[in-house]
Amino acid sequence: MHNYSKEDIFRIVEEEDVEFIRLQFTDIFGVIKNVAITSSQLEKALDNKCMFDGSCVEGFARIEEADMYLYPDYNTFEIFPWRPQQGRVARLICDVHKLDGTHFEGDTRNILKKVVKEAEDMGYIFNVGPECEFFLFHTDDNGLPTTISHEKAGYFDIGPADLAENVRRDMVLALEEMGFEIEASHHEVAPAQHEIDFKYDEALSTADNIITFRLAVKTIAKRHGLHATFMPKPKFATNGSGMHINMSLATKDGKNIFADENGKFGLSEDAYHFIAGIIDHMKGMTAITNPLVNSYKRFVPGYEAPMYIAWSSTNKSPLIRIPASRGNDTKVELRCPDPSANPYLVLAVCLAAGLDGIKRKLKAPESVDCNIFSMTEMQKKELGIERIPENLFDAISYMKEDKFIEDILGKYIKNKYVEVKLQEWNAYSTQITQWEIDEYLSKF
Repeated sequence: MHNYSKEDIFRIVEEEDVEFIRLQFTDIFGVIKNVAITSSQLEKALDNKCMFDGSCVEGFARIEEADMYLYPDYNTFEIFPWRPQQGRVARLICDVHKLDGTHFEGDTRNILKKVVKEAEDMGYIFNVGPECEFFLFHTDDNGLPTTISHEKAGYFDIGPADLAENVRRDMVLALEEMGFEIEASHHEVAPAQHEIDFKYDEALSTADNIITFRLAVKTIAKRHGLHATFMPKPKFATNGSGMHINMSLATKDGKNIFADENGKFGLSEDAYHFIAGIIDHMKGMTAITNPLVNSYKRFVPGYEAPMYIAWSSTNKSPLIRIPASRGNDTKVELRCPDPSANPYLVLAVCLAAGLDGIKRKLKAPESVDCNIFSMTEMQKKELGIERIPENLFDAISYMKEDKFIEDILGKYIKNKYVEVKLQEWNAYSTQITQWEIDEYLSKF
């Protein structure tokens, strides 16, 4: 992570011939927005004096409270490697403040910062490594996205079966130029599906990186004439895309508190409490980790997406898995989130739920080390294994009832989120789909 001063940014802008700076922020669903300024306005921006109208941004203020300030985080300054080398373009990720200087209640980046601060007050640093999957599809003659791909490759396949080796290579190079440490990239299970993994980092940096990652992947794909989508389930009868979240808590001196070589499975009591906290709040969290109508099309048997609220140290069918590494590399992996989610909110609710488990010393259920998908309903009931909500409406209903989630998000975000997502559900529910036409039109 950078540690830039205002003078550092002025110097880099001059040395690198940066002409435009994009002041980026996200709406409550994690969609990037920006205000572009020229370098002549940089001092004003760095002094937190750039304003924007938030009345048209999803989940932001009412018309009469629309004007807001952007407060750039100096350490997020990066130059876009895909833009021209003369008159270059850079970005700064910003927090959103109201006219009186206080944090805007709808700024999800600040929600994560508050939960991270709570962890720090308890003596912990929250480290996160995401696994971001996406699809690459052709565009039509008008440049609009399709779900068409000529590719037939599968898991870890190589060229010539993997038609996107060079596309992924360019994505990795662009990301590395922006300061990412890429650990691996490969073809995923489904045709046209890919994954690029970047290094574990502290939570706020990781959330910023996920936002940047999505922008870079989409931009590089477009330069290759393709469309990159983070839609969870763009095609029927194939795997969907997940964004598995690998998490650990460390002390200030770097000791992983989840590790205990004398504990069962090499896990500490705090690791079990953390797991129990997530399990306890999972139903209320699901509308955050899986925010679209389409998110729930991913959770069908046969396509690896976990839907059962359980954990295991050995198999991948439960929601929570403990990867094989132990010692200081011990992690808890939550496997249900998908890449359409707002990463600031996902990491905030994951951390808050885990900390709640530690504070309340919640007891984790026994690990489930067999394939849950092969169990009968009676066997799952006997073990107390529940599933996450079946659709967006159910997920929103659980979120509305969960006071803990409201306390994390604040009433403003919680109410706006519920309102917009219920509108999305209602719009979806009234659609007449092609499946209905094919199934019913000739029969009735």
